[in-house]
Amino acid sequence: MHKKLFIPGPVDVREDVLQQMTKPMIGHRTKDASALQRRISEKLQKVFYTNEEILLSTSSGSGLMEGAIRSCTRKRAAVFSVGAFGDRWYEMAVANNVPADKFSVEQGKATTAEMVDEVLSTGKYDLITVTHNETSSGVMNPVEEISEVMKKYPEVIWCLDTVSSMAGTKIEVDKLGVDICITSTQKCIGLPPGMAIASMSKKAVEAAKEVPYRGVYLDLLALYDYIQKKDYQYPSTPALSLMYALDYQLDRILEEGLENRYARHLEMAQYVREWAKKNFELFPEERYASNTLTTIKNTRNIDVSALNKALGERGFTISNGYGKLKDKTFRISHMADYTLDEVKSLIAAIDDILGL
Repeated sequence: MHKKLFIPGPVDVREDVLQQMTKPMIGHRTKDASALQRRISEKLQKVFYTNEEILLSTSSGSGLMEGAIRSCTRKRAAVFSVGAFGDRWYEMAVANNVPADKFSVEQGKATTAEMVDEVLSTGKYDLITVTHNETSSGVMNPVEEISEVMKKYPEVIWCLDTVSSMAGTKIEVDKLGVDICITSTQKCIGLPPGMAIASMSKKAVEAAKEVPYRGVYLDLLALYDYIQKKDYQYPSTPALSLMYALDYQLDRILEEGLENRYARHLEMAQYVREWAKKNFELFPEERYASNTLTTIKNTRNIDVSALNKALGERGFTISNGYGKLKDKTFRISHMADYTLDEVKSLIAAIDDILGL
C-alpha cells in the first residue's frame, strides 16, 4: 500500500509530474538542453523573487550548502544554528577546513536579529549561514528582521538555507539581501529528491573569486562561470529527467499563483497547529512556528512508532522526532501539493487511533 508522506521530505509527487521523467534523453551539450535549463532558471527567478543567477546542481541541498560555505568564506564564517541542519553547516565548514564559529540556541527557539547583530559587530566574520526553516525543531527564523540587521554589514555574505520552505512560504531573496539562497526539489517544490537549486548574487561571485581552494564539483564560481560562457550548460552531467519534471512543475506552481500557494500552506499549518495545541503542545515558540512543517511536543508520551504503524495501515505516515528529540516530539509536514482536506484526513486518522 502506498502511504501518503506527511514527513519532512521526500514528499508525494503527482503522477503527471512523475510522468515527465519518462521523456527520452537528450544530449546535455545540445541547444535543447540549454533551452531547458534557461527556462527553468527564468521560472525559478520568479519563485525566488530574484534577478540574480540561478544555479542548478545534481545533488541534495546539502551539496550547495557545502559549496556555499567553502566557496565564499574568505576570512571566517558565523554559523547560526537552531537545530540539526544548522549544525550540519558547521560540520561542513570544519570538514572543509573553513574557519567558522557556531552560534546555537535552545531547540525550539529562533535565531534573532539581535543575535546576528551582536556577532557581526565583532568584525570577525565575512559570511553568515542561517537556516530559514529547521525541520528538526519546526522553527522558521525571522529572516525579515535579520535582513534589517544585514544592511549594516554590506561586506558580509549571507547564505540562507530554504531547503524546506522555498515555494511553500514567501522568501523575497533580493528584497531580503540574501546572497546565496539554497533549496532542493523534494520538499515544497514537490519533486523527487536529487537536485539542489541556489540563487547567487554578484557580491557572492566576487567573494568566491578571493577564495583559492573551492573544490571542484561544488565550486559555485565554476557553476556560475560555466553558465555565462556556455549558454546555460553545466560543468558536469545534469539530472535531465528531474529537469523535465522541474520545468513542468514550475509551470504548475506559477499557474496556481505564488500567493495562493503560500496561503494554502499557511492554512494547512494553522489547522495542524490548532490541533497540536488542543491535544499536545507546540514544540517551537508559536511566533516562530514553521508554515511547512509542525513539530509537536509529545506531552501524552504516546508511542510514536506504534502510531505510525497504525497510520501506515490506513495509508499515511508521519515522522518521529529528529535526533535528540526522537519520541519527545513528532512531526507532521504540510508542504508541496497537499490540500487542507488531505491534512484533515490525516488528523482524523490520528484522532481515531489515539481516541482523541
